[in-house]
Amino acid sequence: MCEAVAARATCDRGKCGAVIVKDKRIMTTGYVGSPAGLPHCDEAGHDMRQVTNGNGEVTQHCVRTLHAEQNAILQAQGLGYHWKVLHCSVK
Repeated sequence: MCEAVAARATCDRGKCGAVIVKDKRIMTTGYVGSPAGLPHCDEAGHDMRQVTNGNGEVTQHCVRTLHAEQNAILQAQGLGYHWKVLHCSVK
């Protein structure tokens, strides 16, 4: 199920999906993409920033989007759901 949700990702730098489950029922899903109402990478392009990690390594990250699990949690909170389990795929 997470892989199917990941197919909706709007940033080609991360194709991940998340599913929040309660009592064996799907409550919400989330994928790598911008918050509701903001432009997505596949529409406006990447917003790349240089980041220095804790080990000193410098990498590039797109900051236009949220992680799949962040989007799923925000959706669950917005709907007033109380949940127990979050499943997530990472590729």
